[in-house]
Amino acid sequence: MHESILLITLAGTFRFQSADIESIVSIRSIRLLPHLPFLIQPSLRYGLQHAGLRVAIDRCYDGHPTSLLISPGFHIMFRTPLFFAIAASLFTATLTPSNATAEDGKWVSLFDGKTLDGWKKVGKDESHWEVKDGEMRSGGEISMLTSTTGPYKNFRYRVEMKINDGGNSGLYFRTTENPGFMDGYEAQVDSTHTDPIRTGSLYGFCHVYKQLVKPDTWFTYDVEVRDDNWRGRDMTRIKITIDGNELYEYMDFEKTYKEGHFAFQQHDPGSHVAIRKVEVMQLP
Repeated sequence: MHESILLITLAGTFRFQSADIESIVSIRSIRLLPHLPFLIQPSLRYGLQHAGLRVAIDRCYDGHPTSLLISPGFHIMFRTPLFFAIAASLFTATLTPSNATAEDGKWVSLFDGKTLDGWKKVGKDESHWEVKDGEMRSGGEISMLTSTTGPYKNFRYRVEMKINDGGNSGLYFRTTENPGFMDGYEAQVDSTHTDPIRTGSLYGFCHVYKQLVKPDTWFTYDVEVRDDNWRGRDMTRIKITIDGNELYEYMDFEKTYKEGHFAFQQHDPGSHVAIRKVEVMQLP
């Protein structure tokens, strides 16, 4: 999708979205416009409808809006904390989906429903992974089942899975080819295990203690990961969604893990995880 747009900004990186497209655009050049006909009073968030676009301001400076997306032919002015009216020059930007659906982008299946092709076990011989009734299933001692494709950097990753009562597992991303439990980001899979950190948690970064998924119940984990810049600081955005409900977006300013593979955890002999769908969509 292409739109010619006029931006009013203090410079930086901003989020623009329509009904089904969200994009991050970095603004590098600004210039003063001497005659601007409208004034928008400062507010934390401002939205309007114009030419089919939902316009959002969600990057602020000292509580004041710093950006506004509008269609060509408009000039909009607002007050910054220093009461300067400034604007970016008109340019053409390409809006790239960062919250794409299966229709918006290309989902690639990483599990054929029949074999473990594209996956390898890393861990103890007493740990087993098998495919039965169209599901990848785990058992035995500790191990990791790791994707042989990749590495992946910016992506959406979608998995349908379930964990047994008292079980514990993890959905790993940006991990190594031969990972241990501490390698890469881990989205926790845990409904009733003695570890109180539950499904929906980004282990070690952002924890959920409420049970969101009952044991032995199929659910969909959707993880979106992309490197970005926020107020001049590089970081990695990690958005966690369970069964279509977005829980949070975590900003990792340390950029702890740069890129890598996917993996599933076999935590202990009492844990049994089942996976019936694994899909990835690479993002720019």
